[in-house]
Amino acid sequence: MSNIFDEIQKGDDSFGKSIFKDKKPLDHRFLPDKLVHREEQIRQIAKYWIDALNGVTPSNVTLYGKTGTGKTAASKFAREQLIDAARNKRVQVKVEYIRCTDYTTEYQVIAQLCQQLGRDVPNRGWTKGEIVNTFRDIFKTNVYGNKLILIVILDEIDILLDKDGDGILYTLTRTDNVSVLSISNYLDFKNLIKSRVTSSLNDKEIVFPPYGADQLSDILSERAQLAFNEDVLESDVIPLCSAMAAKEEGDARYALDLLKNAGELAFDDDSDKVTSAHVRKAKDRIEHNKVTEIIQTLPLQQQRLLESILNLTKQGEEITSGKLYDEYEMVSKKDAVTYRRIFDFINELELLGIISTNTISRGRGKGRTNIIKLQCDENLLETTLFTI
Repeated sequence: MSNIFDEIQKGDDSFGKSIFKDKKPLDHRFLPDKLVHREEQIRQIAKYWIDALNGVTPSNVTLYGKTGTGKTAASKFAREQLIDAARNKRVQVKVEYIRCTDYTTEYQVIAQLCQQLGRDVPNRGWTKGEIVNTFRDIFKTNVYGNKLILIVILDEIDILLDKDGDGILYTLTRTDNVSVLSISNYLDFKNLIKSRVTSSLNDKEIVFPPYGADQLSDILSERAQLAFNEDVLESDVIPLCSAMAAKEEGDARYALDLLKNAGELAFDDDSDKVTSAHVRKAKDRIEHNKVTEIIQTLPLQQQRLLESILNLTKQGEEITSGKLYDEYEMVSKKDAVTYRRIFDFINELELLGIISTNTISRGRGKGRTNIIKLQCDENLLETTLFTI
């Protein structure tokens, strides 16, 4: 039997290759030669990091901004520029990236940094003192008088702080020759930091505003030149992707996902053009996947609450918090949380965009009532809940 992948590649010559030249530029992790509309933020990072080229530990920096506003890309772009500039100087500078969704405790972060810097340490088993001392030993000046300056990028730091406290920032900011660049989606993440750590952090703040539709269009146009062959995108594809992403709080990741999925749908259709119809189908596909992922990762009690909302919706009931709790108790049987706790779940589900709440007045003397409605497809919710 011939190789199935060879057969598919031969069959793709007339279609797939006429769509994509290279999919990598449509991945949000792809780092282009220039980051359009983030030049000012990159310059600000460089302004704070330039001290490293003179053998001085840079200031700590914090990047704020919603998802898809270029924070991670800008920090990685500045990292490459700094490392390149340091090659021409007699200074030892390292910039290490840590994604805090992967390393969620102080021990894990310090152990990973040690490993990235060439020290073999276990991922668990040592005391905190042992791992911290090993890390700090790396920064002792060598016999030639050279010292290492380390910049640590902590991406999505709020996840680490929420789970494990602010010990990691205390350790890093109290270690000589170490600077921290923190990245957070939330302006209030410093509420998770104690005052003693805030004082030693003493960071410079850079805000990343959401992209506008025109800016997203520029980003997509540059990536499209790298990703697609000529004349495969109809003229309204990039403007439509940009407009849709602008409504999603200026999320460049969402814009790139739309464009990539639209191209893949065109490929699946054996089309030699990517059209606005493919973009709209891509939007449905992305939202379907997003809702499914959210529901599957919810805690059990919130899944039960959603099942209760689904049951009442299918019955055509107006869903008040009282009716919802009664239905939830039936679904949960003898494993229900308190009525008060349900309000926390409702708020969390509303923030995720799965439901909406609306407070209405019942008239004089009858008070006000919260009405709860589903904001996702009933069939999708039902299918997802009953396949978990």
